[in-house]
Amino acid sequence: MAFVIGDSCVSCGACAGACPVGAIAEGDGKFEIDADTCISCGACAGTCPTGAIVEE
Repeated sequence: MAFVIGDSCVSCGACAGACPVGAIAEGDGKFEIDADTCISCGACAGTCPTGAIVEE
């Protein structure tokens, strides 16, 4: 299952730097995870200061 970024995202970018496959990019008002690229490793979720990243 891919991870998703919820509305509590504050666009800090910590998750993008933690993603080993580059699946995270800045979207409209928050960062977004490309589900097709995500390998469900969870590295991003551990870096999010607001807990906005959850497994879908």
